Amino acid sequence: TLGENIQALEVQGTFDDCQALVKQAFLDKELNEKFTLASANSINIARLIPQMFYYVGAYAQLKKKGLPLVVSVPSGNFGNLSAGIMAYKMGLPIKQFIAATNLNQVVPNYLKTGDSEPISPSITTISNAMDVGNPSNFARMKALFDNDLQKMQTLLRGYVYDDDQTRAAMKTVFEETGYAICPHTAVAYLGLQEYLKTEENPVSGVFFSTAHYAKFLDVVEDVIGVQPIPERLSVLLEKQKQATRISTDFGDFKDWLSKNLTSNIS
Repeated sequence: TLGENIQALEVQGTFDDCQALVKQAFLDKELNEKFTLASANSINIARLIPQMFYYVGAYAQLKKKGLPLVVSVPSGNFGNLSAGIMAYKMGLPIKQFIAATNLNQVVPNYLKTGDSEPISPSITTISNAMDVGNPSNFARMKALFDNDLQKMQTLLRGYVYDDDQTRAAMKTVFEETGYAICPHTAVAYLGLQEYLKTEENPVSGVFFSTAHYAKFLDVVEDVIGVQPIPERLSVLLEKQKQATRISTDFGDFKDWLSKNLTSNIS
């Protein structure tokens, strides 16, 4: 939202509304005759491919322990977790994946009941980057398991946490280690802790982090108090936010794109 070569649109809706606009734009014949559109989020498989290296990196660091690897992933649109499953399919030896979510529990619910209906609308939580009612990578995940629920249940566990549990985990980690985590990271931490209670044999447990705590400073400071902000981030707080508000109507989005983008198709 700081201008220059990026123009930000602020959609008056949810993540699901934003993602629906983008997907509709990809399918719009008139727009595709004028522009080459691409997504930087996990709609685009090119986002998932480099994310596979997180899992390879974790395995490489922990291999010397000689223990099976268990990975808990804070999940909303399920791109990161899909990348991990892709790495597993390519041969990376991971014993168990954990889909740790907030109250937007599409995948954990599917693993438990076989019901794949999305929550609509999405539920607002303090781990708001995971407030996704209809994750676009859910179809990818099912395809990676040949649309076989039993196969998915073998490799993937799903756990769900509310805001009170998330705050408690943030506080616990900070008090015990001095390390500040964002609310999304806390959800992944909780997922790993819950899984370890069910595991009889030693494992190497990893929980992934979503972002530096400063990105969600209001929640973090409310739970564990004022925390220092890295200079590279604090300098951005002084800059003027630049964003154009649009509605959830596709016509508004299409009109903005048509008027503000330069055609790159001759």
